[in-house]
Amino acid sequence: MTPHPLDTWHRLVREQDAAGLHALLAEDAVFHSPVVHTPQRGRALAAAYLGAAFQVFGHPSFRYVREIVGPSDAMLEFELELELDGLYINGVDILCWNQAGQITDFKVMLRPLKAVHLIHERMAAMLQARR
Repeated sequence: MTPHPLDTWHRLVREQDAAGLHALLAEDAVFHSPVVHTPQRGRALAAAYLGAAFQVFGHPSFRYVREIVGPSDAMLEFELELELDGLYINGVDILCWNQAGQITDFKVMLRPLKAVHLIHERMAAMLQARR
């Protein structure tokens, strides 16, 4: 039996396993970044953004605090406190998956505005380093 996509997602986040994203994401997956205007289409781009997010958000204070789950989608609210920057970040991951249990759409929303700017800087640096 295939594990539920949320179980797989939580394991990947917990283990910081960017390599596992390939199997979890559908080939036509779309990633919606809080800092990039256009949707990032395709498994490779979605995996690159989510892999970079694992590094940026991979902090001991990161935790999901609420989940709203439907038959093929979920909203996961998270909190993160970056001590070095003295910033408290609150956000939401919105995931949709297909019948095969692969994520087809992943959207991230963040607050406050200062967090959006900080994450933009860090994500840009991570993505640039991968090129």
